[in-house]
Amino acid sequence: MEYSSAAWERAMRVQDVILRAISGEISWFAAADILQMTPRNLRRWRERYERWGYNGLVDQRRCPSKRRVPIGQLESVLRLYRERYVGFNGRHFHEIARREHGITLSYSYVKQALQQAGLLKTRQARGRHRRRREPRACCGELLHLDGSRHPWLALVPEARATLITVVDDATSALLYAQLWAQETMRAVMSALAHVIRTEGLPMALYTDRAGWAFFTPKATGPVDKTRLTHVGRALHQLGIEHIPAYSPQARGRSERMNRTLQGRVVNELRVSGIRTVDEANRYLHDVYLPQHNVTFRRPPRDPASAFVPLGVVDLETILCQEDERVIAPDNTVVVSGRLLQIERQPGRRTCAGLRVLVRQHLDGGITVTRPPDVQLRYTLVSRDQVVPPPPRTVTGRRRRKTGLGRWPKPEVLFPSSFPKRTDHVSNT
Repeated sequence: MEYSSAAWERAMRVQDVILRAISGEISWFAAADILQMTPRNLRRWRERYERWGYNGLVDQRRCPSKRRVPIGQLESVLRLYRERYVGFNGRHFHEIARREHGITLSYSYVKQALQQAGLLKTRQARGRHRRRREPRACCGELLHLDGSRHPWLALVPEARATLITVVDDATSALLYAQLWAQETMRAVMSALAHVIRTEGLPMALYTDRAGWAFFTPKATGPVDKTRLTHVGRALHQLGIEHIPAYSPQARGRSERMNRTLQGRVVNELRVSGIRTVDEANRYLHDVYLPQHNVTFRRPPRDPASAFVPLGVVDLETILCQEDERVIAPDNTVVVSGRLLQIERQPGRRTCAGLRVLVRQHLDGGITVTRPPDVQLRYTLVSRDQVVPPPPRTVTGRRRRKTGLGRWPKPEVLFPSSFPKRTDHVSNT
């Protein structure tokens, strides 16, 4: 057995005090006080000394463990993290090391080794005490939708994108994850369309109070649920409850998911050598999402699913930007800077002045319909084909007399009554 020099020095000190007590030089109470022990514990050390001699005075708890990790294996783990997986958190590195490199060490040991080597920072708990909200019982009972703007492509640090995620509250499953340029209405509706087509209609959706989600008349105030945004109108037509969050703490599960993804996705994209958003989205869909759900997905309390099948609902006519327009006298409609020339419709001489519903779909297409849901044909007119109106020509017509200024001024009518003043004479 190998012991440290401090352990042998302590054994020598205990032996010296015990021998002084045996010889009667000091009392056993004084010996216990010197060694900072209780008399009962000192009797145990005396029995160990009488039975095993000097070796019995070495603390057996301080002896090297038979199951200790070889120093070479520890060095290989630290070298692997330092050379390839620097920046990974402890849990993520441990999962990849077990899966791809055959490391059999426990997570606690690997984490402590990385922290002691200075490769991993220690985190302290912060914030006030909050009560945990119990997850929903069924899958599909509540979904969290959020966007996280972050430099996801570590190899292209100047490029920043927004990761749109949809998380199930009951199972913590990541149902959707894709990078977009911005957190826009189109990005949110595309995420909802993917989840609805693959899983079904959820019961409720939990989001923040972004501009695409709610109208907020006053900053930091309550939302106006009577004025619906395009996303709110679509959710209302689909029968999905839209719940607003009034603080980051209220969106704790989505915020923690964003923190987890920022710690894992960035490093995996870097290790895989991905530099473009398209490659990153393919990696997320094909590689990362299945592994993430295997690791973090948990079974719900109720095995029944709350997702409702979509059925025969035309999802493209609901998840879109829907606006009302009035057809101009030349049978044209302007939509997002594009000019649509309405063709002649059967049974109508003209469509001028008709109120129509313009839908801009997620795939870029535009449909124009009139009541009762009759689709109008149109052609897209480019700006080069638009003929500007002719300039107004100035004619020789005189301005119409209105009677104003007809009568001349009094000094013109009566010049003798109003002599002109030629000099100024002071009263003094």
